Amino acid sequence: MDSVTATSREALESSIASATQGVLGFQQPDGHWVFELEADATIPAEYVLLRHHLAEPVDAQLEARIANYLRRIQGAHGGWPLVHDGAFDMSASVKAYFALKMIGDSTDSPHMVRAREAIRSRGGAVHSNVFTRFTLAMFGVLTWRAVPVLPVEITLLPFWFPFHINKISYWARTTMVPLLVLAALKPRARNPKGVGIDELFLEDPRSIGMTPKAPHQSMAWFMLFRGIDVILRAIEPIAPKGLRQRAIDAALAFIEERLNGEDGMGAIYPPMANIVMMYDALGKDETYPPRATTRRGLDKLLVIKGEEAYCQPCVSPIWDTTLTAHALLEAGGDKAVPAAKQGLDWLIPKQELEVKGDWAVKRPNVRPGGWAFQYNNAHYPDLDDTAVVVMSMDRMRREHGATGYDAAIDRGREWIEGMQSDDGGWAAFDVNNFEYYLNNIPFSDHGALLDPPTEDVTARCISMLAQLGETAKTSKSVAAGVAYLRKTQHPEGSWYGRWGMNFIYGTWSVLCALNMAGVDRNDPMMRKAAGWLASIQNEDGGWGEDAVSYRLDYKGWEAAPSTASQTAWALLALMAVGEVDHPAVARGVEYLIATQNEKGLWDESRYTATGFPRVFYLRYHGYPKFFPLWALARYRNLRNTNSRVVGVGM
Repeated sequence: MDSVTATSREALESSIASATQGVLGFQQPDGHWVFELEADATIPAEYVLLRHHLAEPVDAQLEARIANYLRRIQGAHGGWPLVHDGAFDMSASVKAYFALKMIGDSTDSPHMVRAREAIRSRGGAVHSNVFTRFTLAMFGVLTWRAVPVLPVEITLLPFWFPFHINKISYWARTTMVPLLVLAALKPRARNPKGVGIDELFLEDPRSIGMTPKAPHQSMAWFMLFRGIDVILRAIEPIAPKGLRQRAIDAALAFIEERLNGEDGMGAIYPPMANIVMMYDALGKDETYPPRATTRRGLDKLLVIKGEEAYCQPCVSPIWDTTLTAHALLEAGGDKAVPAAKQGLDWLIPKQELEVKGDWAVKRPNVRPGGWAFQYNNAHYPDLDDTAVVVMSMDRMRREHGATGYDAAIDRGREWIEGMQSDDGGWAAFDVNNFEYYLNNIPFSDHGALLDPPTEDVTARCISMLAQLGETAKTSKSVAAGVAYLRKTQHPEGSWYGRWGMNFIYGTWSVLCALNMAGVDRNDPMMRKAAGWLASIQNEDGGWGEDAVSYRLDYKGWEAAPSTASQTAWALLALMAVGEVDHPAVARGVEYLIATQNEKGLWDESRYTATGFPRVFYLRYHGYPKFFPLWALARYRNLRNTNSRVVGVGM
């Protein structure tokens, strides 16, 4: 390291060694990694409300822990945010208040008074989103006039019809199908304590009608769908009972094919909770096997630590394991590499080779071959995980001569090539999900009904294909993908990040892909992106970005406090385009070394990942553990070579 002092070399090596040891300490006995996945107050609050909806025996200890958690994350504004230190969010605040009141917190206690005043000062709980309104309708706080009509007969519609459950995203599909049954049956929560939250409204909650147009929605489209809602509301009471039962049966058939054991349908909280309530509404008691199994799965999402507890939206073992393996392979050494191999070996049988999931509706001739995000989710593998797994396995076999990965890599590649959308991009779970008009239906006030191609997932798929030897000259898939990325670059040089926050994440993903695909690092696209990254570095040497960057009226970069994970992404991006000697990179490395904690890892309370922009964000507890290690080891490795070229896709 010609220009690096002995002291800094020593500090860098010490930091890498300490971080490696810290990450290795989290490996599970069977070789995989799984870190906590934290969202906002919504899921823990919904878990409490679910228990009272079903009149389950009160678990006072668990409820006390969840209450402690909810009180701790209450914002200074009195409500609850979607991210650490974030702005007030109405729906999260209403649900958190409702859950705390249900648990037994006095409405006169200071934190409840502050929350109530925060909610009422912003117009009251009438401004809650559609999902919250469904919960409040089932508890009798609102009437069913306050939620969109969701006719269960949707399940009988042909695919050519403008609305079909296979024209929306996997997360919307799995959440909506059991909700269709609930909307048809209109059950009343048991609510044995008789708790309500009328005090959060400025008007009689039972007088409230439908939701207004959401900011992302077109007035013309919204009014059309609102008109359809009015018609459906008039027709619903006189719908033929035989047709309704046939539709409920179709919904049940869809659900029961995808129940997925204790991992749950879709392996995410909302559909699992809806399924439990659905079976309850259908008269199936708590011993009914599908209901009981799904209910146990919800408890597996709980994180109980000391005097606090919360419920995760899902778990992320595939993602955590493959990313940790990448970091350890970059770090190298006689402990890191065998541990990475053990993790990758654990991943081999997790590949889905048999089930043709919902994605096959639009790609019937493509063989399955993907990995899911969770332990088991056969119907819903995702392209991001699959690409990252394939790259980690390929790196293990290339750099360390490991065997046993060829078949898995080949099937993963085949599946990803078959899942490219017609615009050249790749989505997370589906293909050609371009039915954008559906985001204007009243149910879609969250604006996250679809799964269209995105820059970050497209970049990951290109990275994988290029690491396996393809270039824009040899592969139509890569050429189309690179063209997609060219046209989606923002004027200042960045790329949008759908699944990580936000432009730093997207730009890191894309620059890694373009480098691997052989795009000249002097290409104006690359230069502009590198210049932008350098220009947004914070004074402390780190990088940071906030959830506000997803706002619909985004007009340009706004500074945010540095985080270890976002700093690592920026460093990896700059190094991918040959900027290892750039002063910004040295400063970023110094930031990471200086902020490393005594356990060799990094503390990060801010949220750096995205579930749904503007609606739902994630804090991956693994991100500040493996990403900084990855960046520091990459810096060391490049400084030790003459070529300074990153030869892998990430």
